[in-house]
Amino acid sequence: MSNSGSNPGGFGLAVHGGAGTLRRADMDEDQAAAYHAGLRQALAAGREVLADGGPALDAATAAVAALEDDPLFNAGRGAVFTAAGKQEMDAAVMDGRDRRAGAVAGIFGPRNPIHAARLVMERTAHVLLIGDGALAVCREHGLRFEHADYFYTQQRWQALQQILAADAENLPPDESRRHGTVGAVARDRFGNLAAATSTGGMTGKLPGRVGDTPIVGAGTYADNETCAVSATGHGEFFIRYGVAHEIAARLRHAGQSLAEAAGAVIDEIGARGGSGGLLAIDRSGAIALPFNCSGMYRGYVEADGVVFTAIYDEPYRRA
Repeated sequence: MSNSGSNPGGFGLAVHGGAGTLRRADMDEDQAAAYHAGLRQALAAGREVLADGGPALDAATAAVAALEDDPLFNAGRGAVFTAAGKQEMDAAVMDGRDRRAGAVAGIFGPRNPIHAARLVMERTAHVLLIGDGALAVCREHGLRFEHADYFYTQQRWQALQQILAADAENLPPDESRRHGTVGAVARDRFGNLAAATSTGGMTGKLPGRVGDTPIVGAGTYADNETCAVSATGHGEFFIRYGVAHEIAARLRHAGQSLAEAAGAVIDEIGARGGSGGLLAIDRSGAIALPFNCSGMYRGYVEADGVVFTAIYDEPYRRA
C-alpha cells in the first residue's frame, strides 16, 4: 500500500506515528480524530520551521518531538513497556547535507529522546550511545528529564499485560498492538534532506533489545543526493535488510523513482514476514509513504500549507 505526493523544488515534510495500527473495527471516530490531531500538530511544528526558511534537520526534530509529547504514540511519553515492565527508548537523527548522524538506545528519563540523539550528533565524536553513557551526555548538556509517572500510560501497561498473557499461553501476538514508532523526513527550501525517528520499541521486548530506529541505514537515513527515510514496524527485518539505505541505493544505482524503490522494498520485506512501513522524501521533494500492514498513522504537508493525514488504506483527510 502506498501513497505519494510530489513537490518539485519546494519544501516538504512527512510524519508517521507508527505502522500496525488499531484494527478498523476497534477504532472509533473519537480515537481516529485524536490520532489525526496528533499528526497535524506534528506537521504544524515541522512546517513552521520550513516556512521560516529553517533547515530540514530542525523541522524533522520538531515534528518528532511533538509526537514524543503525545501519549497516543509509542515514543517519549507514550513509550511501550519491556517484558520486565520498564521503558527503554531509542532515537536517531541524520542530516542529509553531510550524513552526520546521532542516535541513542535503551535510555529512560529524557523527555524527548530525539533531542538526546541530536546531542550525540552535535556534541560528541560518536554516532550511537546507549544506556548510562547516553544519559550522562544528556545530563551534562542540560537536557530536560522527566520522572517515571510522566511516561506511564495505562494503555501501554494494559498492552503489556495482554502480550504477556498471550506469550504464557503460546498464542500469536497481536501485532497491531505490539509495534510503534514515530518519525519525520523533511526537505527544506535549499534542497537539504533530514530524517528523525524515535520509539519505545516493541511491547514485551526483552530488556536490552534495540530495533532499527537508531541503526543508520536500517530505520533512519538521509543523503541529499538521494533521499531521507524514517521507518516503522518489525525492526529486526528492517535491520536485516538495511531498508532505509536500500531505498537510497536503488535511487542512486538503479535509477528507480522514490515511489518505485520505497514500495518495492516494503513489499519485499512483507513477503519475508516483515510488517511495517516508512516515510521517504527525495531530492526533488517527492514523498512516498508505503506500508504492508493494517495501517500506518501518517501525513504530509508541502509549501502550500495543506495538511494531509491518514491511518488506513483510505483517502487522506485534508486540513
